[in-house]
Amino acid sequence: MRPILFVDRDGTLIAEPPDHQIDSYEKLRFVDGVVPALLRLRDAGYQFVMVSNQDGLGTEAYPRESFEGPHALMMQLFESQGIVFREVLIDTSFPDDNALTRKPGIGLVLHYLKDRSVDWTRSAMVGDRPTDNAFARNLGIRAFQLRNGEFGGDWDWAGIAHALADAPRTAKISRNTRETRIEVEVDLDRAAEPRVSTGIGFFDHMLEQLGKHGGFALTLSCEGDLHIDEHHTVEDCALALGQALREALGDKRGIGRYGFDPSEGSGPVAGNGGGHGFTLPMDESLASVALDFSGRPYLVFEGTFRSERIGGLSAQMVPHFFRSLCETAGINLNLRVDGDNDHHQVEACFKAFARALRQAIRREGNELPSTKGLL
Repeated sequence: MRPILFVDRDGTLIAEPPDHQIDSYEKLRFVDGVVPALLRLRDAGYQFVMVSNQDGLGTEAYPRESFEGPHALMMQLFESQGIVFREVLIDTSFPDDNALTRKPGIGLVLHYLKDRSVDWTRSAMVGDRPTDNAFARNLGIRAFQLRNGEFGGDWDWAGIAHALADAPRTAKISRNTRETRIEVEVDLDRAAEPRVSTGIGFFDHMLEQLGKHGGFALTLSCEGDLHIDEHHTVEDCALALGQALREALGDKRGIGRYGFDPSEGSGPVAGNGGGHGFTLPMDESLASVALDFSGRPYLVFEGTFRSERIGGLSAQMVPHFFRSLCETAGINLNLRVDGDNDHHQVEACFKAFARALRQAIRREGNELPSTKGLL
């Protein structure tokens, strides 16, 4: 999914003259900072759609010929800098016409509401008038009003690019079923002490490892049917956490995608026939993890626990936790562990996974790490 930046034209991309008509080449002047800001947003994955009210365009008072020359030059200059608009939508009605296609009406963009490839949570509108803000509200997206002397506004283009391109990757998930009530919050760009409460002390300790060694802020609370057993609590916590990770990553543009750290942690895991990945020791135990945010969930788990329970957690729930997490996060995970102490083995699994996760979610640029164009 990719976000769309809906953009007004006059007063937003190009300066608006006192007579509100850019009908000659002499009147064409770009708004300060618009080109570098759009380039930055393009590299952050945004597509651009121009939406403009041009009162009475095509009438005798505003001939189309006067409009098309400066407009074509503007588009050519944008394209010469690598800025391409997915679509240019222009309404030519007058305010008194009350046309549904005139901003703040959204008639011109209704077809985008049917496009499932649009990331509406990150999409936004940039304009210079209150009607642009109202258009954004009608569309259910964030609004940015540029500063100018006539209509006010609080933003410049550099600030808009920063707010959208550098936005923290956060998600908040509520999962309520007959068995569990779960709240999860993650912020992938902020390190903080994890706050976890599930009613299972050992499981809390393991989830805390994910936030601490994964390098992201994690808050998770669960009220589950522990009077039956811990199955629903562990499974649903994994599903909710995986969903939060997936939503926080958005279209995954710029992430490392893979977690394996060959320079620091590669090597065979003792006793499991080899394998390479992020290798982490926990006393006598050794865990190796390699993961891929491919969007195609898959788990390979190799390890044997000697005890039926570790703390208040059933040993069989350890691979089940990672399987459930992979399902909703869209992770391909290979995890191998060997050792004598089950507590050490499980903790090594969670810590190694967290360190590989840290590498995979790290921002490394703006490119989408896939030749498919989608993850």
